[in-house]
Amino acid sequence: MMTGESDMRSLRTFLRCATALGVVMLLFPGLFFCAEHASGSTDAPGSVLERILEKKEITVITRNNAHCYYFYRDQEMGFEYDLARLFARYLGVDLKVKIAERWEGMIPSLQNGSGDFIAASMTKTPLRLEQVAFSKPYMNTRQHMIVHRGNHAVRRVEDLARQTVHVRKGTSYQERLEELQEAGLDVKIVLHEDTPTEDLIRRVDEKQIPITIADSNIALLNRRYFPRAVIAGTIGEAEEISWAVHPNAALLLEQINQFFELIRKTGKFDDIYNRYYTHVNEFDYVDIRRYHRRLKSRLPRYQSIIRNAAEKNGFDWRLIAAQVYQESHFDPQARSHAGAYGLMQLTKATAESLGVRNIYDPEENIQAGTAHLRRLYDLFDDPLGKDRLFFALAAYNIGQGHVRDAQKLAASFNLNQNDWKNISQTLPLLRFRRYYRNATYGYCRGTEPLEYIKRIMIYYDILKRQGIEYRKNGA
Repeated sequence: MMTGESDMRSLRTFLRCATALGVVMLLFPGLFFCAEHASGSTDAPGSVLERILEKKEITVITRNNAHCYYFYRDQEMGFEYDLARLFARYLGVDLKVKIAERWEGMIPSLQNGSGDFIAASMTKTPLRLEQVAFSKPYMNTRQHMIVHRGNHAVRRVEDLARQTVHVRKGTSYQERLEELQEAGLDVKIVLHEDTPTEDLIRRVDEKQIPITIADSNIALLNRRYFPRAVIAGTIGEAEEISWAVHPNAALLLEQINQFFELIRKTGKFDDIYNRYYTHVNEFDYVDIRRYHRRLKSRLPRYQSIIRNAAEKNGFDWRLIAAQVYQESHFDPQARSHAGAYGLMQLTKATAESLGVRNIYDPEENIQAGTAHLRRLYDLFDDPLGKDRLFFALAAYNIGQGHVRDAQKLAASFNLNQNDWKNISQTLPLLRFRRYYRNATYGYCRGTEPLEYIKRIMIYYDILKRQGIEYRKNGA
């Protein structure tokens, strides 16, 4: 069983050598028969993987939406995309993205050879099992009813009687609702031609339609964007989300299964999952609704200032806007009991060090606060990636000294002191005398920066959604 990068390299070398020598059929005698290939030619099941390795390219079929694949600041992103990109690296090939114009078009694209596998949060259903081969599941989900917050009549599946439900045509939602109809439930189904589930949730939020259905992962991801769309009860049993391949691509399917087993063991799957679904189960309706309102009523006054400050210091302006909201709720006169002032809650010492004359002036305050964050970001130059940002935000919140103490504490536990995951464990320990008595900066309310960062990233995520570009890839 593979356990690391060396195993991945060995596997890739083995497969390439086997392909070059033409011995794949000898190594897998159970597969030694002819079958109809995706392109229509007659060939062995292993030919799909052989072709991928020979061309050094694999094509994923997916959808252009918020949980599969999209562009943000000209960068390709998405939960499914990141998994697919890691799989391509695992095989040692390049990834090519094929966007299906319609949900119903993904399986035909796989069958006609336009792509090699489907990665689009697809659930296994009896109908689909007749057309494709599914990998082992990498996530479970359940179908939930989505209703407006003011709708108290629909909470259980029985409540759908004499109700109208809107879903996208060709989905597992349609299949399940039709099963309920056949079982005697008097529910009306309105089918939408290739309308994203996210858009139907938005329409529920805006009272344009009464009910839709969404898988739990999609529903949880979208409720912070559309807080008046409530996740009600389920309409079926748990379902498995998997990747799909052509029924004849047995060797490719085997590699997909081994890939998921490996990234589960190494923690890579959790890293990607947390990149998109962190804190997705935490939802404060009052806070999120207030935030949405103030994005419209207050943010426009300061948006250009925030953009300028962010650009000057190399940050995404949406991140700075999220931090400003967390600090002051966009109130330029905000003042804390601890002696912090203005939109970015500057202390007088920090303001003076950055040349601020009027601490309540929005432009001076935002420029100085963003410069201060950049200064901290530059100070913590050992952490990598997003961890470095978390270190800087934590230092902004409680001071760099306490963060350094948490690093030293992590090192005393033989933990990597530049890994935010470890610091998020040691910072809270600085509340207890056993740990803070030997710390340079003493007692620290170490849970506060964790909550601080969590809220900023939730607010940031909501703003980022407005910057997502759904555009066609050249594949």
